[in-house]
Amino acid sequence: MIELVWLIPVFPFIGFLINGLFGRNFPEKVIGWIGALSVGASFVVALGIFLELLGMPAAQRSVQKIVFTWILSGDLNVPIGFLVDPLSMVMLLVVTGVGCLIHIYSIGYMHGELGFRRFFAYLNLFVFNMLILVAANNFLLMFVGWEGVGLCSYLLIGYYYEKQSAADAGKKAFVVNRVGDFGFLIGMFLIFVTFGSLNYLDVFPAAQEKLTQGGLMVTLITLLLFVGATGKSAQIPLYTWLPDAMEGPTPVSALIHAATMVTAGVYMVSRCSVFYAMAPVSMTTVAVIGGATALFAATMGITQFDIKRVLAYSTISQLGYMFMACGVGAFASGIFHLMTHAFFKALLFLSAGSVMHAMSGELDMRKMGALSKKIPITCTVYWFGTLAIAGIVPFAGFFSKDEILFFALVRNPAFWVLGAVAAVMTSFYMFRSLYMTFYGESRVDHETAHHVHESPPLMTVPLMVLAALSLVGGFVGVPIFEGWHRFGDFLAPVFAPAKAILEHGHHAEHHSVTMEVVLMAVSVGIAVLGWLFARWMYVTNPSASDKAVEKFGSVHTLVYNKYWMDEIYDALFVNSIVNFSKLLWKYFDEGIIDAIVNGVGSVTRGIGELLRWLQTGLVKDYAYSILLGVLVVIGYLVLK
Repeated sequence: MIELVWLIPVFPFIGFLINGLFGRNFPEKVIGWIGALSVGASFVVALGIFLELLGMPAAQRSVQKIVFTWILSGDLNVPIGFLVDPLSMVMLLVVTGVGCLIHIYSIGYMHGELGFRRFFAYLNLFVFNMLILVAANNFLLMFVGWEGVGLCSYLLIGYYYEKQSAADAGKKAFVVNRVGDFGFLIGMFLIFVTFGSLNYLDVFPAAQEKLTQGGLMVTLITLLLFVGATGKSAQIPLYTWLPDAMEGPTPVSALIHAATMVTAGVYMVSRCSVFYAMAPVSMTTVAVIGGATALFAATMGITQFDIKRVLAYSTISQLGYMFMACGVGAFASGIFHLMTHAFFKALLFLSAGSVMHAMSGELDMRKMGALSKKIPITCTVYWFGTLAIAGIVPFAGFFSKDEILFFALVRNPAFWVLGAVAAVMTSFYMFRSLYMTFYGESRVDHETAHHVHESPPLMTVPLMVLAALSLVGGFVGVPIFEGWHRFGDFLAPVFAPAKAILEHGHHAEHHSVTMEVVLMAVSVGIAVLGWLFARWMYVTNPSASDKAVEKFGSVHTLVYNKYWMDEIYDALFVNSIVNFSKLLWKYFDEGIIDAIVNGVGSVTRGIGELLRWLQTGLVKDYAYSILLGVLVVIGYLVLK
């Protein structure tokens, strides 16, 4: 079955070709099911390979499948090849499984859209590129998928291209990611210079031989790769594109935030765990950026009223947790949270889409309220997603987030503080969105209230599946009892080399069950604290939120306006580049380049003006010229 790994990306690509080339001849449902079933077929193949992998000894769970040689030039040998190991297998199952549910949901959500065919073609292409990214066995092929998801995000975020804000958001995502991708590209060049190969199975085993622990080269490589990760996974300072990406259709937001695009950076850092284990400065940088982003984004989520933007900032914050986990050496914990986050974040975004569907596209939570009885299924599944992301036991987010906080406390208590404060805020703003949307007094305008209705089964069934996964998905990683952390045990062979490097010269960490139980209780207490505060402020005492805004007016204005980071970036980078470009245009392009070109033309024209009298068109003038020339030649010969 492993030999068929190449089919996993091929199926969505076939769906893209069919819908893109021939979809105009198909009805909506055929287009939608072609898109959904193509991803579903990939999930079936991935599941079969996963079961085969489980049947193999742990030490042998790394199989490379070379399809054909892609580039062969000198020392550069890059194949189209795929690596099947526990890490890529987790990513393949998440991308295809969650992606298939999002495709099915989209059939109902996008019903009646003029660009229905275009939407599903782009969606399939998006999944194809993400699968290439996570299944690739070398950095260059990974980069192809990396750039491919960037292109697809541009196409899908700007799906409503006639709307200026959507077109601008697509361009912003594309440009910001190019900044990060430049770092990734330079890092990849340094890897090739150092190792003479870009193949994972050539590079990673030779890392300790070719690189020096804490040396300049490994630090440069890891920092440059992380620059790429900050762009793709929306971390400080390249996070600003993700909130604006909400301009795309809601299923696109779910796909970007849960299964594709933003998870790419976390996956790439985890894949390069050996490099990072050898670069303490880079590990600390990853942890600091991750922890700071988790807290920074959480503060902005508290003040937003657009339900999708609340979820966008929560994604930035949760990705910060994943990077913080990688930065403290808990790579498996970061991937564990990536998986559980895919379940509850897809659920939350698609639930928000269901609310929009019921509310005729309304996004402002101030214009909602009391929707729980009108759309009960959506309300129930939103509860599941909120409980999961808040970290309430026994939902999936509890296990993965608690594990990250545990390792953060063990490795560096400062990171635990960052994570704990962000966790309180996460619980608060998520329950705030829940209560503002579904409870309290109705703030729905009279016209919209008549049309509020539950979503069709095509939308609610995927929500129920994701709700179930958000409830039970964390039980594959119960950390307390020996042998219960199946997820961590499955990934252990991938991260064993990095773990050996990190533990070299140190005693292996052993912690009592009592300590873990206490920290779990603290984590739950943190989540409950945020929950109760949100309930008090938005249900028990609704006027409290207005009073808090009045009391902390300047702080609220600062946070509500996202610290004016977009404006600062515009002033420092965008406007300065535009102004510099204008100077180049005015003084260099017009003053020098144009002057040279125009000068050559003017000189040529002047010479022509001087010489044109020689071409009169009269025979007598040409005869006179010949005679004059003969006389000049004769005179020269006589005088000589």
